[in-house]
Amino acid sequence: MRMMMKARLDTQASNKVMREGGMPDLVGAAMARLKPEAAYFTPEGGRTMILFFDMRDSSELPSAADPFFQELGAHVTFQPVMNFDELQRGLAALG
Repeated sequence: MRMMMKARLDTQASNKVMREGGMPDLVGAAMARLKPEAAYFTPEGGRTMILFFDMRDSSELPSAADPFFQELGAHVTFQPVMNFDELQRGLAALG
């Protein structure tokens, strides 16, 4: 299932990681682990990452979110999303 993960990074924790030079490695590891089809970075509510990726099983939730909790004190949310083709298939199934 395609998921949207939004990680709002704690300002103090992310400032520390930035000062120590660890942000590129941390973001790079997340990109390698989740293999998102799209990734966006925005100042919404502070430093925020929005990643769109395929989640095959709900057991993947901890490994997706925990590095952001542990390293960046992030507030992480997940939302199932679909693209236009998937929406069309869903609407066609309604009859």
